[in-house]
Amino acid sequence: MKTSHRYFSLLAAGSMAVMCSLFAANPIPQEVKQGGFAIGPQAYSFNRFTAFEAIEKAEKAGATVIEFYPGQKLSPEAPDRKLHHTMNDADFKALQDKLAQHKIKAVNYGVVGGKDEAEWRQIFEFAKKLGLYAITTEDVKNIDAIEKCVKEFDIKVGYHEHAKRPLDRSYQLWDPNYVRDLVKDRDPRIGACADTGHWATSGLQPIECLKILKGRIISSHLKDRKEIGKQGPDQIYGTGVSDVAGCLAELKAQGFDGNISVEYENKWEDNVPDIKQCIDFVKAWGEKNAAK
Repeated sequence: MKTSHRYFSLLAAGSMAVMCSLFAANPIPQEVKQGGFAIGPQAYSFNRFTAFEAIEKAEKAGATVIEFYPGQKLSPEAPDRKLHHTMNDADFKALQDKLAQHKIKAVNYGVVGGKDEAEWRQIFEFAKKLGLYAITTEDVKNIDAIEKCVKEFDIKVGYHEHAKRPLDRSYQLWDPNYVRDLVKDRDPRIGACADTGHWATSGLQPIECLKILKGRIISSHLKDRKEIGKQGPDQIYGTGVSDVAGCLAELKAQGFDGNISVEYENKWEDNVPDIKQCIDFVKAWGEKNAAK
């Protein structure tokens, strides 16, 4: 009887270990977090420049992480080549070396889509090779293929939301309720990339959207805006109406452990000082509220 009890105890422990590993996903190292958050730029903020220059600017802004996007020119020396999940080994090695040189960790890649399961496997292989925490997409039609890859590669996926399109009712990702329902019965490593700026443009309150998606927020494109319900340039955190401090509090309350990207679509030619202020805002808020 004792042997049988011990056997079933070991079996239960083994099953628990399998379940824990199933949903572990590639975590972002604590040492790159600032104020408890993995905060850094979305390379799209520097889309007038190359990926190598984006890495340099990320360092100047005080970041330790970066989110890449597909199609950015690779470097001033190789403007004909691009950062992409199809890049060759030599270019990939050069990218890794550049990241190491500036002590920047790549944590996410998007917004990206695949034409079929084969391309999605290629995207996940690229993400695994680069050691990414997550991938950002709006590819709804291939969600079955995405889920299959999530389970195989143990990399998270966040569904991004652009603003509401009055002339295109087929576009539903702007609505956090739609995103919640899209992912609720999927692998828990599939969720949302919470874009607070696009929510604001759509007339939605960012904090309320975060609450709707509780437990499913994989990453965030955190933005501050001057107005709710109108498109406008991004603002330095804390100077707009999006209540960035409140958003950080909600993310912390939810146990959020993903990356926050400063996707700063303003002052395109010289936005490093503003992005640095955004990073400093998050860092200061996190340090102040660490014990709460």
